[in-house]
Amino acid sequence: MKKLYYQIKKSKLPEIKGYHFENKFDFQEFIKAYSYSGIQAQNLGAAINITNAMIRENSTIFLSFTSNMISSGMREIIKFLTKHNKIQVIVTSAGGVEEDILKARTPFRVGDFNAKGETLLDAGVGRIGNIYATNEHYAYLEFFMKEVFDELIKSKEEITPSNICKFAGKLIEQKDGIDGYDKESSYLYWAYKNNIPVYCPGIVDGAIGDMAYFIKMKNKDLKIDVLADHQKIINFTLNSEKTGAIILGGGTPKHYVLNANIFRDGLDFCVYLTTATEFDASDSGGNQEEAISWAKIKPDALRVKVVSEASIVFPLLVASTFARKEK
Repeated sequence: MKKLYYQIKKSKLPEIKGYHFENKFDFQEFIKAYSYSGIQAQNLGAAINITNAMIRENSTIFLSFTSNMISSGMREIIKFLTKHNKIQVIVTSAGGVEEDILKARTPFRVGDFNAKGETLLDAGVGRIGNIYATNEHYAYLEFFMKEVFDELIKSKEEITPSNICKFAGKLIEQKDGIDGYDKESSYLYWAYKNNIPVYCPGIVDGAIGDMAYFIKMKNKDLKIDVLADHQKIINFTLNSEKTGAIILGGGTPKHYVLNANIFRDGLDFCVYLTTATEFDASDSGGNQEEAISWAKIKPDALRVKVVSEASIVFPLLVASTFARKEK
C-alpha cells in the first residue's frame, strides 16, 4: 500500500483543483477547470476536448437528440449548429421534428413540473415536463403536414422520413412572415437550406403519425419508406473518413447513429450526454464499453459518457467548442 501511495504521489496525474473565483473571471480558464474537478465535471471537460478533436480532425459529425431538446431552449443551440454547418447529420425522434415546426410559428411557455394534469387538460394545454404546449399548436400542425405530404406526393420523390423533414423545412421557408412563421428560428429550415439530412426512423410515433393516418385514408397508396433512409445513412457513413457523434439522451436516435457506424467498424469520436444508467441493460443507458462490443465505437476511439441532464451541459459544451470556433 505504501508503494502505491508513493507511486501516486510521484506520478504526473493532474491535481484535482477547481476554478478560483477570486481572480478576474476568464471563461476559457473556467472551462479548463472542469477537466481537473473530478466527478462528472471532469467528464464534461473530456467531452469538450473530444468535441474539439472532432472539429480539428474534420470528422463527419452526427448529432442525435430526443424530442425534449427541441421542446426546450436547446432548439436554439441546435439551430445554431445547423445554420453554421457545424454538423453533417441529424437524427431525432418524431417530437424533435414536429415541435420545431410548432415553435417556428408559436413559442412554447415556461410551465411547472407539478401542474395538475386534469387542470391542463381542461385548459387545452399539454405539458412536456415544465414546458407548456397548447392544442392550438397541433391544430396548425395538421394543416401544415397535409401541405407537406401533398407536395411530396406531387414531387414524385421518395416518401422517406428525411424527405418529410426536408419538405417541412422548405414549407417553413415559404411560410416565413405569414401567420407568425419565422424560418430563422427553425433548425429544419436551416437543414433544408444547407442540405443537412434529418433522419427520423420513428417519425410516426407522434402527432405526425396521427396525421398520416388520416392522410392515408384519402391516399391509399401512401407509404413511408424507412429502408431507403437506412440505406442512405449507411452509405454516407461508409464514405466518411472519420466519424464523430454527440448524443443527447438515448432512444432510437442514439441507436440509429451507433448502428450506422457499425458498417465502418465504429465511431472515431463519441460523446454521450445522458442521465440514463446501464443497470437495466437498456440501450439508452448502455455505456460505451457495451457499444464497443458491438463495433459501434472503435476500441481506440476518443470517447466519454457525461452523466448529466443535457439542458445543463450541452450549452457549456457548444459554448466552448463550436461557438468558440465560430467567433
